[in-house]
Formats: sequence, structure tokens, C-alpha cells
Amino acid sequence: MGKYEKMTDIDLAALAAGGNADATDVLLARHKDAVRDIARKFFMLGGDQDDIIQEGMIGLFKAVQTFDPEGGASFKTYRNICVRNQILNAIEAATAKKHVPLNSSESLDALAGAADHLASDPEEQAVFKEAMALILSDEGKLLSPLEKQVARMLADGKNYREIAAAMDRSPKSVDNTIQRIRRKLKDFFN
Repeated sequence: MGKYEKMTDIDLAALAAGGNADATDVLLARHKDAVRDIARKFFMLGGDQDDIIQEGMIGLFKAVQTFDPEGGASFKTYRNICVRNQILNAIEAATAKKHVPLNSSESLDALAGAADHLASDPEEQAVFKEAMALILSDEGKLLSPLEKQVARMLADGKNYREIAAAMDRSPKSVDNTIQRIRRKLKDFFN
């Protein structure tokens, strides 16, 4: 692979588009740190940073396979667009309102450590729902008022950027709040 290391991104992309696996590997390795840098700026409901990086790597792979130097953009510019689009599509799919019940159910069941048991036992399911209602109520002391507000907005299908805008807070502040909620719920249900 040494001969490929000295080649330009454009030359490697041309070889990769032609099916050269070594050229593809060199480009993926060369640009994986850039994907990590891009991925750091995003948050995905129900996922972690590794999930976002993996989506970014899929975007990079697509960029390697579809780059056309005649398009007028540099490989770096095209790579950035493909990586961001792949990440944004994954985030949009994860936060789509039609997936909220599925996403919420899966993550809360996992936190409770009772996914199979809750699904088969209506009594346990009712207790779980009551516990969640209490946690989010004004009487519940597990979450702070800010955390309750963010949790309610998440349950309504809002993503962290929408929550940040609605609350006039930074996206990072909302992300930190979501992480605290996850830790507290995990501790509570385990």
C-alpha cells in the first residue's frame, strides 16, 4: 500500500471508484480523523458518539465511491458534504416523530433492565409507567426542573437543537442535560 500513500486524494478516489480496494482503504484511513472532527459537533437521540462516527464513516465511504473531480469541488469539500449529510440523515431518522415510541420504549426498557419482562407483564408495565410519570411530575425529585423540561420535550419528539432553541440555551448545554438524565434514569431503574 506504500505506493498509494503518496498519491493525491483525487487520484486515489479515481482508483477507488474503479474498484481498487487498497486505494479505498488509504482514503478511508487518511480521512477518518476529519470524520471524527465533524462527528463531534453532532448529537443523536438514542445513540452515542461512536454511532455518529460510524455514520460519518459511511458518508466518507460514499464520498470515496462517488467523487467526480469534474464536479468542480475538491475531495475535502465533497467529503465534508457527504459526511455531514449522512450524519444528519441518521439523526433525522433517529429523532423522527414516527419513531419516538420505538426509540423511547427501547431505551427506557433497556434502562430498566426489563425489556422482555415489561412486555409480557401488564402489572410491571403499569408500575413502570407510574414511576416514569412520578419522575416527570412536580412531586418527583429525581430530575431537576430543567431536566424534566428537557425530558418532556424529548418525549414530544424534539431534537436537542430544537430544545436548545426553545429554551434559549446552547445545544451543548442541552446535550449535557440529556446525559445527566440518562445517568439518573439508569441509576434509578437498575
